[in-house]
Amino acid sequence: MRVGLIDVDSHNFPNLCLMKLSEYHTRRGDRVEWWDPAKQYDLVYKSRVFTDTYSKDTIQVNNADKVIQGGTGYGPGENLPHEIEHIRPDYFLYPRFLGTAYGFLSRGCPRNCGFCIVSGKEGRRSVRVADLSEFWNGEEEIKLMDPNLLACPDHERLIEQLIESRALVDFTQGLDIRLISRDNVSLLNKVRTKAVHFAWDNPDENLTEYFRRFRELTSIKSDRNRRVYVLTNYGSTHEQDLYRVNTLRALGYDPYVMIYERPTAPRITRHLQRWVNNKRIFHSVSDFKDYAPMKKEV
Repeated sequence: MRVGLIDVDSHNFPNLCLMKLSEYHTRRGDRVEWWDPAKQYDLVYKSRVFTDTYSKDTIQVNNADKVIQGGTGYGPGENLPHEIEHIRPDYFLYPRFLGTAYGFLSRGCPRNCGFCIVSGKEGRRSVRVADLSEFWNGEEEIKLMDPNLLACPDHERLIEQLIESRALVDFTQGLDIRLISRDNVSLLNKVRTKAVHFAWDNPDENLTEYFRRFRELTSIKSDRNRRVYVLTNYGSTHEQDLYRVNTLRALGYDPYVMIYERPTAPRITRHLQRWVNNKRIFHSVSDFKDYAPMKKEV
């Protein structure tokens, strides 16, 4: 059987689902390749992570007996079968990323944030779904995709697996600052990592003391390597956005502005993202507003 794969979003970040499908079909003896509109296929998979706001699907498949599309970009759907979900990914599908392992040790999140699909899709409990050996076999770097690792009851044992790997670990979705403790930070200090990421999404929730506590406990000394995603354009005012940015900087963190549904964001929020992420410093709302009109949109 000839199987075609389509990464609708792009190839800038590996599509884990497609890598698992590729490995599964290859083991069955099927011929697997990136979809070519000039060829004929028995089966074509289209996988899409992002919605139309960020990744439009303009690909029409007319050369396959069967087309299966899936991923969060298409909305709720079936999960991969167990034997595919727990197969080692085919890392050779994306040769430019060889040397890096991608996967989940836990799934689910208790937070149920309105802007996030994880709780609705994976459940409001963080549960262990795999050991590191399922998707890592000596690669130099690990990109961990867990939505809320620290909420998992088994998170300390899972962190110990990351320590034992001696690989460079990137917690790509960040860690929950509200769940840090002396014990788990002590373990995190033993993980090889360039930087640690957190988020301050809700402007009505004061996380100042959590961030101050982590800074006291962490072995990561550089401000630039203690990074925090700041969600904007989701129920926050510009004053609240700037407050979080300035508070994080004062606490010794590097804020990174994220815009929810960017096309709908006000001009001042888009300016804030550009200048904060470019490390410009504003001491007050009036300081920012005085500067913003001087710049043009690009």
